[in-house]
Amino acid sequence: MSIVIAVDGTAASGKGTLAKRLARHFNFAHMDSGALYRLAALAVLEAGGDPSNEADALRGARAIDLTRAGDSAIRTDAVGRAASQVAAMPAVRTALHDFQTAFLENPPGHSSGAVMDGRDIGTVIAPNATAKLFVDAAPEVRARRRWLELKAMGIERDPAGLLAEIVARDHADRTRQVSPLKQALDASLLDTTSLDIDAAFAAALALVKAKIEDALKARQRG
Repeated sequence: MSIVIAVDGTAASGKGTLAKRLARHFNFAHMDSGALYRLAALAVLEAGGDPSNEADALRGARAIDLTRAGDSAIRTDAVGRAASQVAAMPAVRTALHDFQTAFLENPPGHSSGAVMDGRDIGTVIAPNATAKLFVDAAPEVRARRRWLELKAMGIERDPAGLLAEIVARDHADRTRQVSPLKQALDASLLDTTSLDIDAAFAAALALVKAKIEDALKARQRG
């Protein structure tokens, strides 16, 4: 098993940006597991399917096009809502589980480690990860971040509506029957409410650095 950093957390908490920066810092491979579910949701919607229908959702999961992982289409609110529905289905999670574990076991580019962010990485996908983070922030702050993100994409949204969606997404993620969002017992909590991205990264690095460096040294000795 490669060295793994699992980064879980709530929507718009900054976990994705932190995961990418940690990957660059350690020269590890990175995967945004949420993008897999968004890609599956996008496939469902583009096929005219219903993201709340398990058969349609499973077809979407099997039709994922990884070349579209950077497509702005997967970052829309509609796809986000559909992704939450798709991600709640056991058949979909099973279909994507092997994909994620294979990435962690054999990171691309012959990397010595991998960073994966999502909502069940430290609890389900990589319970034995070398280091784990759980990233959160106040809903109002996360809604503001999402508003700014969408505005930068040219999408105007009502801030109050975004806050309601963030709260609803949290509830859906935390209460779903399969792989609910929760902090792993051995994960370090990082609250980014009052932190900008540079301060949040410094805090994240401080929380995982010793474990990762020890693991890298052990690998060199071995």
